[in-house]
Amino acid sequence: FTLGRVADAIVIATPDDQHVRPCLQALALGYDVLLEKPICLTEAELDLLQEAEAASTGRVTVCHVLRAAPFFREVRRVLDSGALGTLIGIQHAENVAHWHYAHSYVRGNWRAAPPAAPFLLAKSCHDLDLLRAFAGSSPERVSSEGGLHHFRPEHAPPGASTRCVTCPVQGCPSDARRIYLTRDPHAWPVTVLTAGGIPLSDALEHGPYGECVYLGQNNVVDNQAVTVRFRSGVTAQLNVSAFTHNNTRTLKLLGTHGELRGHMDRHELELHDFRTGHSQRWTVDASGTHGGGDDGLIQAWLASLRGHTPPPTPLSESLDSHRMAFAAERARQRGTVEEVC
Repeated sequence: FTLGRVADAIVIATPDDQHVRPCLQALALGYDVLLEKPICLTEAELDLLQEAEAASTGRVTVCHVLRAAPFFREVRRVLDSGALGTLIGIQHAENVAHWHYAHSYVRGNWRAAPPAAPFLLAKSCHDLDLLRAFAGSSPERVSSEGGLHHFRPEHAPPGASTRCVTCPVQGCPSDARRIYLTRDPHAWPVTVLTAGGIPLSDALEHGPYGECVYLGQNNVVDNQAVTVRFRSGVTAQLNVSAFTHNNTRTLKLLGTHGELRGHMDRHELELHDFRTGHSQRWTVDASGTHGGGDDGLIQAWLASLRGHTPPPTPLSESLDSHRMAFAAERARQRGTVEEVC
C-alpha cells in the first residue's frame, strides 16, 4: 500500500487473522475490495470495518459465495415467487463429513481458535449469510449448543499410535491412510499435503495430516446447533456436524402455503404446495467449486466494478453473518440467549 492506489480493485485472501488491517488500508485508498471470509476474529473489528467503508469511496464484498450458487439462487427464486406464502421457519444443515472435519479441523489450519476462527465462523458464516438472505432481515437473538465431544485424547482406541502409518488399529474412521491414499492424488484434499512437491508418503509420516486425531491438538467444536430469531419473525435452525457421511448442505424452508426441501450435492429441490396438495421435484444445473458459487460471485463482483450492477451483497448484511456467529459462541459457552446488536 506504500505505492498508493495502483489498480481498480483488490482481493484480500490472507490468513483468517490478517484480513482487517489490509482491508482498512485498502478502503483508505478508495479501493473496492473482495474480502475473503471470515472477515475477522473479534466482534469489535466489524464496527471498524463498517465505519471505514462508510468513510471510503470503495466498497467491500465478502466472499460469501453460496448466495451466488445456482442452487441457492433457485431457492431464492422460489421464495420470491410467493409459492411458500409467508416464510415462517428455516431448517438448514451443513453436513461437514467426518473425513473433512478430520482433515481441516483436527489436523489442518483451522483446528485451533485462535489463531483460526471458531468452527462456526470459519465453516458456516456462508450458511449464516444464507439464513439472513432468506429471512430478509437482520438477526435479533441467538441461542446455541455444542462442543468438542469426540476428537479428544480419552476417545483414542486402545493401542492407537500417534501416527496413522504406524497405527495397528483397524477400522478407524479418521485413518489418514484411508482418507488420502484412496483419493485422487491430483485433487483436494490430497493436494494440500503434496503442495510444493512433497511426496504423500512423507507428508503422512512427518506432517500434521498423518497425526492421530485423538492427540488433543485441536480445540474447535465438532458439532453445533444454532437457533436464530430474525426481526422479520422468521426462526431459523442451523446444525453443523462432523458426524455425517456426506459433505453437503440440506435445507427446508417452511412457509404458510408450502414447504421447500433441498439437497445441494444432488442439485435437487422439492416443493410441496399446501393449497393444491401438489408436489414437484426438479434439479438445478450447476457445476464448479461451491456448486458454481465461486464463479458466480466473481462474475457478479466484476460486473459491479464495471458499473453494471451494485456490489453482490452490502457489507452490512455480510457482517450480520459474523454477528450471529459471535453471538452463537457466547451463547454456547455461557448457556444464554444472546441479543444481536
